[in-house]
Amino acid sequence: MLRVILSQQNTNAVAQRQWEALTFTYPRWEAALLDGPEGIEATLKAAGGGLARVKAAYLHGILAHLEETRGELSLRFLRDLPDDEARAALEALPGVGLKTASLVLLFDLIRPALPVDGNIERTLKRLEFVPPNWSAERTERWFDRVVSREWALRAALHVAGVRHGRHTCLPRNPRCPACPLLDLCPSAPLLSPEVTAGTPGRPVCSGG
Repeated sequence: MLRVILSQQNTNAVAQRQWEALTFTYPRWEAALLDGPEGIEATLKAAGGGLARVKAAYLHGILAHLEETRGELSLRFLRDLPDDEARAALEALPGVGLKTASLVLLFDLIRPALPVDGNIERTLKRLEFVPPNWSAERTERWFDRVVSREWALRAALHVAGVRHGRHTCLPRNPRCPACPLLDLCPSAPLLSPEVTAGTPGRPVCSGG
């Protein structure tokens, strides 16, 4: 959970650096709780990356919440809860919203959640699967309803969607001619001059 909080608006490299700094500084999470948000913030700042104060407050808030409500700094109790109760318990934690809870459910608790990050959201909107004005939360709730509730399928779909957004369906200058979804994408002619002009070996996307 704490590692997922660090990944919010951070690159994987920065989040990993901060995680290593935290676990080195605090071999037990009780030490982080005692050090307070200021101490956690200093540790995060030393490792680099932004939003150190906000994330330190979230991390300390999660630890304090668990200490107060569970008497231990552990989320093991979630393993015994039904999916909806586990999600509610996660979203009650400071800094934890729909996507963060879904990531923990999918990869830590092996539940059939389906987190939608910015890469997946961008791809879905360019494919016009969802309206462009939908929020990330509304998009995730729609995606959750239409995709089979099979854990392996959802895990693979999430990983593939993130990879596709990072390497092909980029925010700027997307690599449309190399996209395996080109024939399905009505946005490609608007985003890539190569597609509009026609790319050898690939049909031009008609735009719907």
